[in-house]
Formats: sequence, C-alpha cells, structure tokens
Amino acid sequence: MLFLVTGAGLLAITCVLVDRTGTTLIRKDHDGTVVAVNGPASGQHAAHLSGGSAALLQLARQLSAQAAAQHAHDLHQLLTQSGLALAAMTALALALAWLTTGRALHPLRAMKAATQRITEHNLDERLDLSGPGDEVKDLADTIDGLLARLETAFEAQRRFVASASHELRTPLTLNRALLEVALADPDAGAADLRATCEELLALGEHTERLVEALLTLATSERGLDRRDPFDLSTAARRALAPHHAEAERRGLSLTTRLGHAAVPGDPDLAERMAANLIDNAIRYNQPGGRVEVRTETSYDHAVLTVANTGPPVPADQVGQLFQPFQRLTADRTSHPDGHGLGLSIVRAIATAHDARLQVRLGPAGGLTVTAHFPPSASPPDPYPATADHPKASPVPPAPEFARDFVTDAPPDHWLGLRTQKSGLG
Repeated sequence: MLFLVTGAGLLAITCVLVDRTGTTLIRKDHDGTVVAVNGPASGQHAAHLSGGSAALLQLARQLSAQAAAQHAHDLHQLLTQSGLALAAMTALALALAWLTTGRALHPLRAMKAATQRITEHNLDERLDLSGPGDEVKDLADTIDGLLARLETAFEAQRRFVASASHELRTPLTLNRALLEVALADPDAGAADLRATCEELLALGEHTERLVEALLTLATSERGLDRRDPFDLSTAARRALAPHHAEAERRGLSLTTRLGHAAVPGDPDLAERMAANLIDNAIRYNQPGGRVEVRTETSYDHAVLTVANTGPPVPADQVGQLFQPFQRLTADRTSHPDGHGLGLSIVRAIATAHDARLQVRLGPAGGLTVTAHFPPSASPPDPYPATADHPKASPVPPAPEFARDFVTDAPPDHWLGLRTQKSGLG
C-alpha cells in the first residue's frame, strides 16, 4: 500500500510536469520561412513566424491544432503506460514484501513458539536466538535475561517454601510429642503437666516469632506503600532499648554513636532492620566481645553501621547469611532461639528502601554491616536557624570520586550485597 500510494503520487507529479511543458512543432517552408508552434494543454497556442503572409498564418493555425492533438495523445499514452507499469510493480512489491516480511517475522514466530513451551517446570530453557545483533536479537536476549531472573526467583521461592515448611513442622512435631508423652504417662502429676505446658508455651513463642518474621519478610519484599521522612538515629535508639540487658548478660561491650540521619521510608521497618542487625551482632559474638552501633550522614546519605566481634566467616559464604533459612557452620547458628531469617529480613528491608548493603569481615572475625540509604528529598533540620545563630554557608557537594565509601580494610574484605527483589513476597 505504501508503494502504491507513493507510485501514484510520482505518476501524478510527472503528468503535471509533462502537461505544463506542452508540444512544439517547427516547419520550414521552401522559401526559408520558419514556422514554430507551441501547443500546451491549456489550449492557448502561439506561433512565431519569420515572414508574415496570410498563407503562413493559416499554416500556423493548422500546426497549432496538430500540436495540441499530439500533446493530448502523448499525455494519454504516458498515463496508460505508467499506470500499467505501476500496477505491475505494485504486484511485484506485494510479492517481495510478503517474502521479506515472512523472513523477518520467522525469528519472532520461533520466539513465540519457544516462549509458549516454557512454563514454571522448564524455566531453564532459553530462546538462544542466533543471527546479527539487530533489534530482534536484542529482544531475544532480553527475554532470556527475564527467564533467568524468573528461574532464580522461582528457585528462591521453592527453597523458601521448603525451608519455611520445615521450620514450622519442627515445633509442631515437638508439640505433639510432648503432648503424647504427657498423656501416655498415667502417673503424671500436676508438676509434670505444668512443666509440659511451660515447654509448649516456649515452643509456641518460638513459632510465633517465626511466623512474625515470615510476615515481615513478605511485607518488606512487597515494597513500601509510602515514604515518610524520619530520623534513622531514633529508629536505632528504639531498636537498642531491649538489647542492653542481653548484651550485659553476655558480658559484651555495647558502644553507640547515634548521629542525626534523615531517611525517607518506613520508620517501623527501619527499626526492625536495626533490631535484627543488633540482635545478630549480640547473638553471634564471643564472651567479652564488643558491639558498635552508629548512625551518621555521609555525603547526604544516611548510614547505619552495626559491627561486632565474633568467629571468622568465610568470605565466599557471607552472601549466604542474607538468604532465608541459609545457615553456615554450626558454631554460629546452633542457637535455639534463632530461626535463620534475621539477615534476610535486613536485606528485604534494605531493598524496600533502595538502600545499599556492604559487609566487611574483621581480621580476627566478626562482621561490620553498613546500610547506605538514599538521600531524603527534604530532610528535617535538627538545628534550625535562629536570630542568634544564623545558618552557615552550605558546604559544596563532594566530588563524584568522594562519594565512594572508602575504608582502610583490604578491598577483598568489602563485600557489596545487591539489594534486589527476589520475589519471595
């Protein structure tokens, strides 16, 4: 259709130009008289004579009529032959367009058929389209990348469901075993039944904490419904309050340095994030060790840092700590009050806040986990200007290279964790 429209337009322009040009006839008489006649399509004819007589004027009129007739005949021939040529070329263009479009759409049809075959049971298949690096190849590579991410998310989902089922089945099995033992003992007294009830309550509390952690993880993976500015130091201070007694009971030195740090997001989730980091730092520590909690603002970024001393962690297994129900060695995760979701919740909350997690391994053991939050659009000023204390001149922004967070530790001790949604929610 495009070829037909453009061809018809070209034919119309050609006919207009030919019609405006007209037809010229020239005759030379025996006595040397030259007669030139121009016959345009408008019907107005002109004659130029090299001698003026009545016979020559009559001859000029005849030639003018012949020129007009010749011009009309030529224009009709042009329209007829060009129309036939346009029709033939349109048919040829249609056939060529059909063939070339079929070849161009063949990879798309193959991609469609391959994509329809892929389900949640064979997400390991890929389109793997070969050919030049054009837009179709880019589309196939993009779909392959999407399939890879879906496969990772489905595998994480399966592991999560299996681990959660196992974690929930264990306390239920223990509950049933305790009840069966108590009922099978005919000599069980009030004290025995009371002890059994206390054990059941303890297992119930553990299960309740596990379910609450699962709900928090699912809520964090879903993302934030709203973002309100709040002070990260306030959330960290609230998270620290219930852990002072536990740190003192374990003989740990708890150091805090809570500076103002404005963050846009959910203060309750940020408090849970800080509480999980502090709980992890206290629980997996060594006698007489230390725990340090800091909040600060660095280059407009709010930063939360929780560091502790503890057993060494292999550098290639640090990422495993932030996966749900993924445990390392038994000496680090054999505590009965742990359920393997603390750091995975930290990672999910960081993802919801667009925060970046960094982990540094201590030379003698322990971890330093740092969360870099994005800057707030309009952070609250803890020290507003007054008449007696006007605001100082703003500090110029740091250069781009200074925005990289630098540490004195060797580079291989810093492990960046990608806070990317995994679909667990």
